[in-house]
Amino acid sequence: MRINDSLPYRFSEIENTWIPVSDGVRLAARLWIPDGAETDPVPAVLEYIPYRKRDLKRTRDEGVHRYFAGHGYACVRVDIRGSGDSEGVLTDEYLERELQDGEEILTWIATQPWCNGKVGMIGISWGGFNGLQIAARRPPELGAIITLSSTDDRYADDVHYMGGCLLGDNLSWASVMFAYNSLPPDPLVVGDVWREMWFERLQGSGLWLETWLRHQRRDDYWKHGSVCEDFRAIECPVFAASGWADGYSNAVFRLMRELDVPRKGLIGPWSHRYPHVGRPGPAIGFLQECLRWWDQWLKGEDTGIMEEDMLRVWMLDSVAPTTRYRSRSGRWVAEPSWPSEDIEERTFALDWPLVASEAVEDAASAPHEMKTVRSPLSVGLFAGKWCSYSATPDLPHDQREEDGGALVFESIPLDGQLEIMGAPVVELSLISEEPVAMVAVRLSDVAPDDKATRVTYGLLNLTHRNGHEHPEPLEPGTTYTVHVQLNDVAQVFPAGHRLRISVSTSYWPLAWAPPRPVRLSIFSGASTLTLPVRTPKESDARLRPFDVAEAAPSDPVTQLTETQHNWLVTRDLEEDRSTLKVIKNEGTYYLESIDLEIEDSTTEWYSSVADEFDSLAGEVLSTRGLSRSGWDVRTVTHTTLSCDPESFHIQADLDAYLNGARVFCKSWQSSVPRDHI
Repeated sequence: MRINDSLPYRFSEIENTWIPVSDGVRLAARLWIPDGAETDPVPAVLEYIPYRKRDLKRTRDEGVHRYFAGHGYACVRVDIRGSGDSEGVLTDEYLERELQDGEEILTWIATQPWCNGKVGMIGISWGGFNGLQIAARRPPELGAIITLSSTDDRYADDVHYMGGCLLGDNLSWASVMFAYNSLPPDPLVVGDVWREMWFERLQGSGLWLETWLRHQRRDDYWKHGSVCEDFRAIECPVFAASGWADGYSNAVFRLMRELDVPRKGLIGPWSHRYPHVGRPGPAIGFLQECLRWWDQWLKGEDTGIMEEDMLRVWMLDSVAPTTRYRSRSGRWVAEPSWPSEDIEERTFALDWPLVASEAVEDAASAPHEMKTVRSPLSVGLFAGKWCSYSATPDLPHDQREEDGGALVFESIPLDGQLEIMGAPVVELSLISEEPVAMVAVRLSDVAPDDKATRVTYGLLNLTHRNGHEHPEPLEPGTTYTVHVQLNDVAQVFPAGHRLRISVSTSYWPLAWAPPRPVRLSIFSGASTLTLPVRTPKESDARLRPFDVAEAAPSDPVTQLTETQHNWLVTRDLEEDRSTLKVIKNEGTYYLESIDLEIEDSTTEWYSSVADEFDSLAGEVLSTRGLSRSGWDVRTVTHTTLSCDPESFHIQADLDAYLNGARVFCKSWQSSVPRDHI
């Protein structure tokens, strides 16, 4: 990435200012204001997230918001109430109060002397979510949004549940916020009240994991903040971006299909990161694209962005499997609208052991041969993370490691190149031995050397086969037809490669397994694979190239201790125990501009024993530290989630230390009944 220190506008930075909201709470904001804006007001850009503007996201914020300020935009970075230096207590995601605060922040920004009344919102992940959610409330000041790595559906396509299955990332993410919420504000910002604010957070933020586990189906809790409930509520222009290694690429396709506003979609090869620092590469000049969007909708300039195709995605080339890629080869392709008239659905029979090479017109009339699968719990140890951050080797491994415990269908070598773009769908005709069961379906690219690279996958809790709001137990012995939609993807399958569909009855620890082992009987010949086939276009080669990735300079960071990132799979053959250990240790580093040392370390463990489905356990241990001369804060959070056939069991501990002495401790212990999961 190129660092651009020759920006056209000079600007000033305000380390902290207070934004009062209607219930008396003050929200902490960091500002970047172009010189002269108080006499010649400019549009503003808001980012509104709980990830600590003062320290943990300081350098990232500087690269983005200094860049926008250097191009004539006032930038406002706000800590959500109860996070960072803002007052109050943060007790959950996307609360009504958070969204009300967001509207009041927009009003405050629009009435400042340096703002001309036009405001945009940008954010990745949480900030992408609340950008969509606030847009659906139609605040008059909001002129456009850029939403990255977000979703329109908080139940069906978020970090908590997938296809009605409980995700392992639900525990991981809950533990991230458990650690974040344990930290105090900075005394140099809030003054002597910092300790009172800290203890209020320690006591009151709560254990979010329990809240999320008490909503195992798509109820009103998840409908709140899910803009898919009424896409028409959004009336401002929307630019949505994500990456194929991210957990949130599907939403880009839905937003392009369902919104009725000016909109753009962008999907690259990236993980859960801004595209100008995208990994796997290639990164792009995303901040330049943002400026084109802001100039179009906040300054009223015709930048040409709306004359370009609605949806632009990175068509992935075939690659050998590995858990981390520095870059993914491929090419940019584009569609003027979505759904595209140029995508052809092509259906193949899953006629064991083959993915049939010809389309099936009437699967019901095909020969029905029954095949069974009852997967060991070890299937999934090499699945990678639901949402990759590319900070560790968190992408899926060679699928040959997984397929021994799955029912596998495979095509003969392809006669010619095949390209797909969209969501493959697998239809399964099946019988379950148990009333609660799940199915995981993977589509892999098998090379001539037999290495298998996972292209996409889907999960379905079979009790959710008719919808996520009202699960229905299966009747053992009854035949069902279910549809498993795999994640959207754009992928090239070269001539000579094979398509592989792998079906398993567990996928731990990416997803929590059913209460008991399950054997599924699948009717070969009556089951199908439907692929969204795209014919290459000459126009793709004429697409405007993206600029080189660049950002503004950030203040220096000094790494004081080494970082460590790894995923370790171990098999204890004496106890027949399988364990995945995830290490994400950022070490200790120093921010000279605010004279602060930061410690950041998390380790996760996911284990199972033999075929004992009540042995599943996930454990997360996090340590966070903030220190400067005379002030040293350290928190340790520890969460364990286990189960039996009837319930999930939570044990959590929070310890806080000031200058080496423990000053707070709290423990949680609870059980939550399983609800058809």
